[in-house]
Amino acid sequence: MKALFLTFIALFFYSGVSFAQCCAGGSGSPVAGGTSQGVLAAQQFEINTNLQFINSSKFYTADSPNATKYFDQFKSAYQYFRFAYGVTKDFTMSIESGNYFYKEETGLNNDASKTYTSQGISDLIIFPRYDILNVSTEKAKTEITIGLGYKIPIGGYNDSTGNVEPFSGATYYVRNPRAVQLTSGAQDIIFYTFLFRGYPKQDLRFFANALYIKKGWNPLGEKMGDFATVGLFVSKSFFPKLGTTLQLRGELIAPMEINRVIEENDFQSDNTASGYKKVFLTPMINYSIGKFNVYALLDIPVYQYVTGTQVGTQFQATAGITFRFFAMKSKVDKLEMGDYSCPMHPDVTSSFKGACPKCGMDLELKK
Repeated sequence: MKALFLTFIALFFYSGVSFAQCCAGGSGSPVAGGTSQGVLAAQQFEINTNLQFINSSKFYTADSPNATKYFDQFKSAYQYFRFAYGVTKDFTMSIESGNYFYKEETGLNNDASKTYTSQGISDLIIFPRYDILNVSTEKAKTEITIGLGYKIPIGGYNDSTGNVEPFSGATYYVRNPRAVQLTSGAQDIIFYTFLFRGYPKQDLRFFANALYIKKGWNPLGEKMGDFATVGLFVSKSFFPKLGTTLQLRGELIAPMEINRVIEENDFQSDNTASGYKKVFLTPMINYSIGKFNVYALLDIPVYQYVTGTQVGTQFQATAGITFRFFAMKSKVDKLEMGDYSCPMHPDVTSSFKGACPKCGMDLELKK
């Protein structure tokens, strides 16, 4: 499993599967593609990047599609990065961030004066994970992981654009849509749980994850609704290097809260169209090439209910690559020296204890 680990979800669209604070056609997780994994082996490194594409022009009122449009289209292209290290066999530290190549809200009837775009770096996420249970036997592997993350806004948060009135020369300001902000402008706390059960002989894996993001207040006195998601997965390997996964995921974002005392009088926020409930079906395919794992997934919305009228999810795709490798061993217990091999893949051998890159099982000392 650790070699064919699967990266999904949905940390952010408003930053994540789509980094859209609201009204942006995406999900509300800041971890792009989502995270569905346990911990790395001790002294193992992981470098991951993925590209996410969002495109939507369909508006909903509650659960009814084809609502009146407020703009023509929302689209974005986002690259997410993760660098992780297995500090111990039970503890992994991860640093994550991303960059928008573009984020665009096209004005109604392609009106250029009401089209808003942005690009640049988004948030920084510090995301440690810890295994509270990790048991491998010949028949099955069981793992339970918990995580606690912290999101820091490092991208630009431009709440308004100044325009000069041609006759008087005075500057007036227009509120920028939240959908094109590179970040929410707030610091958030992320709670994460991962449960895994795998059967190596059958190359069959079942796992689940839960993610809850406690949103903070931004400089404008706005608090985007807290985000929660639960995903159920089943994964099967049909060939030695090819794996497939099917995910059923539910997402919920609470309505936005507003602090009227802090908020500027000139820019009164409207939270009547914020928050949603959505269910996605996500097929994924991944292919292992040595220490590399290439994957692609497509989020298919099967149910959407939005508060007020908002643009819904229409097209949401992710493709990425992961590279894993071990740090050089400086100290080795002499009692552990010898030839280690995988009980399920005897061709996998090592001079050190570790995890099998094919199935994730612990390597055992040859008898």
